[in-house]
Amino acid sequence: MNREIAELITEYVKNYKELKHCETDWRDPIIGFADAKDELFPKLKEIIGPSHALPSDLVPNAKSVITFFIPYSKEIVESNIAEEESSRMWDISYIETNNLIDDLTKYLYEKITAKGFKSSLIPPTYNYDEVKLISDWSHRSVAYISGIGKFGLNNMFITESGCCGRLGSVVTDIELTPTTRTDEEYCLYKYNGSCKKCVNRCVNNAFLIQDSTVVFDRKKCNEQIYDKIIPVYPIGVGDTCGKCMCGVPCSLVNPRKVK
Repeated sequence: MNREIAELITEYVKNYKELKHCETDWRDPIIGFADAKDELFPKLKEIIGPSHALPSDLVPNAKSVITFFIPYSKEIVESNIAEEESSRMWDISYIETNNLIDDLTKYLYEKITAKGFKSSLIPPTYNYDEVKLISDWSHRSVAYISGIGKFGLNNMFITESGCCGRLGSVVTDIELTPTTRTDEEYCLYKYNGSCKKCVNRCVNNAFLIQDSTVVFDRKKCNEQIYDKIIPVYPIGVGDTCGKCMCGVPCSLVNPRKVK
């Protein structure tokens, strides 16, 4: 069943641009699976907040969580390296990828429920608290639990295809084989103390390293995304940034695999 679901996701992403007449080019998705009863899920209530949902809150008798990372093309990433504000191409990709995730989760919902199982419908951002600046379902944390990547110094999620892209997840009562998590760090700073380019790339000074510990100012990050120049396009609002993700070793690959 894992393979069948992975093929559904991969083919949907592959055909989406032509289907919806989008501008965005995506690379092949990274897909993982987690046991809904994994011991790390309850810990998210401590790490993120007590309101963070458990898989069983979203689907009764949940057995598995499907996660997917949809990576942007190299051209999109390179377009967002220069200047303080995010590029038009990056903004459009952000909006279109959110639409893709919405449509993909609905597609998976239809396929899964047609087989007699239950499935969730979780948007790209789920119950975002504008005061606490956290969501009640962290796709990044769930992706970590599913074994498809690791967190970088800048708190972005690094996969084998880098960190530039968007994450989605689906909870189901299908029993699927969990993806094995690795102990290996992908972030070069976490691996050997090198790099730190993401910290220097931040255009609003949201990161500070003190005694080898990263201090992240969530409000400054949020300010750059929502309170500065916010372009409005015919397809939506470009409330994004991504500067700390672009032009760094982990933008498009797992930097530990690059010789």
